[in-house]
Amino acid sequence: MSASVIIFYIIAAFILGTGILAVTTRKIFRAAIWLLFSLIGIAGLYFLLEMNFIAAVQIVVYVGGIVVLIIFSIFLTQKSGKEMQKPILVRQLFSAVATVIGFALVWLLISHNSFATNSTSIVDVNVANIGTQLLSTGEHGFILPFELVSILLLAAMIGCIVIAMKTKQEQL
Repeated sequence: MSASVIIFYIIAAFILGTGILAVTTRKIFRAAIWLLFSLIGIAGLYFLLEMNFIAAVQIVVYVGGIVVLIIFSIFLTQKSGKEMQKPILVRQLFSAVATVIGFALVWLLISHNSFATNSTSIVDVNVANIGTQLLSTGEHGFILPFELVSILLLAAMIGCIVIAMKTKQEQL
């Protein structure tokens, strides 16, 4: 086994572990911190794949944007130390069944497809080319995903404001 494969398994175990901790912890602030670590691990996978720009976008948008807004909304509601309510048994059972079905579907798709590598085309990866494609409206342009990320950040910010406002209304 090569070093890159070992690093991949370490990062994958880190992502799975922190993801499981994010959804199973009862404290909301700890769940946000575990989500932060999970997203950093995903950025680590991008760095391992030598997709430095995507890794930087992952860190800036999700770690630096979404998770920070989630943490701010937790602090604005003043519920950072409280425990979340225990999930209902039916909801837990449904989640477990959906998880097993999802894993089975992914395993079925992976096992029935062959993923051949194609190394004939070399992609020119430099900042000028990425910037041109990111803001281009042409055939290979990515202006729509660029704008969707800005809408995602706006929606997260509005969600944080709504959560903070609900707390102030409940106190009155």
